[in-house]
Amino acid sequence: MPTSSHLIGLISDTHGLVRPAVHDALKGVELILHAGDVGGPEILDELRLIAPVQAVFGNTDPPGVPYLTPSIDIEIGGVRVHVSHGHEVGSPTPDKLAARYDSDVVVYGHTHRQLVTILEGRLFVNPGAAGPRRFKLSASVGILSIAEGRSEVRIVGIA
Repeated sequence: MPTSSHLIGLISDTHGLVRPAVHDALKGVELILHAGDVGGPEILDELRLIAPVQAVFGNTDPPGVPYLTPSIDIEIGGVRVHVSHGHEVGSPTPDKLAARYDSDVVVYGHTHRQLVTILEGRLFVNPGAAGPRRFKLSASVGILSIAEGRSEVRIVGIA
């Protein structure tokens, strides 16, 4: 029986900028999950040129816009994925997020710092900030691979 595998693009903290390198970095993904601080609907329109997009509110996004949701909870290939910006737990850490969310994979942003951590068998991912450079941090996105009920992620730097 053939097994299905999934490639999911992870992006956060675009703050109104989609760098051209994002198109190459996320080429071939079937879905993009945006972990907030989007910066306007035109950002999601551009990302939709790559793949369908689901996005959550960040602390700098205006409240009440119809194209953002507080969180995303989705099952992909037997893996439960939660996406939120992370600011709802204060300064987000895997420990704080693990205490609030019970998904297999938790994707967040807010800190602009890339982080991949496994905690109690669960994957916590901050793909880093893809928008304007801040805090002397390099821009990046993530690629989440899901196959046979297992997940792994790689961070991809973008210029």
